[in-house]
Amino acid sequence: MEFTLGQVAAILQGKVEGDEDQKVSRLDKIQEGKQGGISFLANEKYTSFIYETDATAVIVSNNFVATKPLKVNLIRVDDAYNGFTKLLEAYSMMMKSSMVGVEEPCFFDPSSHIGEQAFRGAFSYVGKNCMIGDSVKIHSHVHIGDRVKLGDNVIIHTGAKICTDTVIGNNCEIHPGAVIGSDGFGFAPQEDGSYKTIPQIGNVIIEDNVSVGANSTIDCATMGSTLIKKGVKIDNLVQIAHNVIIGENTVIASQVGISGSTTIGKNCVIAGKAGIVGHITIADNTTIGANTGVSKSITKSGTTLFGYIGFEMKNFLKSYSIFKKLGSIEERIRELEKKQ
Repeated sequence: MEFTLGQVAAILQGKVEGDEDQKVSRLDKIQEGKQGGISFLANEKYTSFIYETDATAVIVSNNFVATKPLKVNLIRVDDAYNGFTKLLEAYSMMMKSSMVGVEEPCFFDPSSHIGEQAFRGAFSYVGKNCMIGDSVKIHSHVHIGDRVKLGDNVIIHTGAKICTDTVIGNNCEIHPGAVIGSDGFGFAPQEDGSYKTIPQIGNVIIEDNVSVGANSTIDCATMGSTLIKKGVKIDNLVQIAHNVIIGENTVIASQVGISGSTTIGKNCVIAGKAGIVGHITIADNTTIGANTGVSKSITKSGTTLFGYIGFEMKNFLKSYSIFKKLGSIEERIRELEKKQ
């Protein structure tokens, strides 16, 4: 797709400094910009590249002041980073909206319904009694089980599995290899030391505007629903167990594990490799640092946890400052013991 700089500026509600009739068809890093590409400058560390880049145009903030002559066209906006993000969103939407129709071979059970402007990729499978909304994009090798409900503008990427009875709201994106609605980890110990499987008969409900990363898994509930509320963003390789509830607009980074029946509040931040035990509650606006283990409920909103096992950050840092001095403290104790 080609756009004039004038058209790009209109999308961004910005102003062109240069030739607004020049065309761009590609998004480039500023340090790698070539003719026909458009870049952005939002970080001062990259300012030198604006004088060297061969890009056709660079998006800059209104307060940018050039200290050398420029050979590149500028598009001035209130905030360059947000402007470039808006351009990425517009470009992505245009690319996605162009995908309409059916690639063969694929399977779609006649008892199911799909809305207008949808796309189904080759080797995709849609089971019985599914309700699929408008402008849904189901890519190749996607499996959708029976009685699944998908809202409008949902994107299911290659190889994802949406298991039976799952409900996904509007404007959600499920990335490659994710599994939604697989059995929860339920096994009852027996007297002989073996384990008996507990049937998992619940489902997963994902509300609007949720993103689930590649190869992440969200288990169905034993009974009832595992619930991912609106606006949640889940990174790659995250495990969410049965009957977990994730509050609105919480973000979860890669390799996090959340055990069964735990409730996470809204607007929480959970960093990579954090581990959270089951049957606890995490208050709203909690931040959990990387590699942190959480073994008990957090009741105070706005708490920051760090360390394994995690405890309040100020206490952890105080204890860690003492830990670093243990060697010298030990020497002093030995000297005092010798004097006795």
